[in-house]
Amino acid sequence: MGQYRYRPLRFYITCFAATWIFWILAAVVSQSENDNGISALLMLFGLTAPAVTAVITILTSGNKALKADFKRKLIGFYRIKPLSVIAAIFGFLAIVVLSILFSVLAGQSLGQFSFTEDFSFSVAGTSAMLTILLAAVIEEVGWRGYGEDSVASYFSWFTESVIFGFVWALWHLPLFWIKGTYHYGLKELGVLYALNFLIGVVPLGFLTTWVYVKNNRSMLACIIFHLFVNAMQEKIAMTPQTKCVETIIIFFAAAVIVLANKEMFFEKQHIGNLLDE
Repeated sequence: MGQYRYRPLRFYITCFAATWIFWILAAVVSQSENDNGISALLMLFGLTAPAVTAVITILTSGNKALKADFKRKLIGFYRIKPLSVIAAIFGFLAIVVLSILFSVLAGQSLGQFSFTEDFSFSVAGTSAMLTILLAAVIEEVGWRGYGEDSVASYFSWFTESVIFGFVWALWHLPLFWIKGTYHYGLKELGVLYALNFLIGVVPLGFLTTWVYVKNNRSMLACIIFHLFVNAMQEKIAMTPQTKCVETIIIFFAAAVIVLANKEMFFEKQHIGNLLDE
């Protein structure tokens, strides 16, 4: 059997088409007085599109190496390097703390060092915490299951991180028009806050790539990190203004990680060889 050839364009076009169809419908329904949770279900269907696309793509590929690689990435505990995951988690915690401290200098409150009463959203009647867990698992199965590798099979991890960061940000766009979402709330506060979210996704992609590659391309490691990031963003009482500060700090953190791991981000030996043992 020949070397598997990843097809990133087909994958991302399919993901965007499926996700955006459901989310655009959700945006329309959410404005209706008779929503009755229909928009939440449509949001869930859209959220699952990358994962479903990845799984179908892999299962229908006819390539044993690709299927085995997916299985190892998902349940291969031996791939994880615990210290790197812990470092990533505490690193993001430091980003949040610094963001709040810098925002205090600009007049924001120290009261941000507290927990919110609840999360800003839930999907289809599930608890908010379960929603965040599902979101982390579902997204990572799609993005790390096939999406990130499909780009990295042609580019360095640095270039892949830039490309994926912009794609990932763009993928979220319809959420800004779905009433009741965190993203809709940002848009209502002002375009600046919506743009800040989209811009902040790009450097965050570098952090996730670092976790992914450092842990031998482990989806499980990324799920843990993604879950922690989502929980921190939702549960820590940061103001929208502080989250703008946070974006700047994430950019600096991403730059430090790239400079400290130049060999990893700029090597090209993996290109065309991701499935090799």
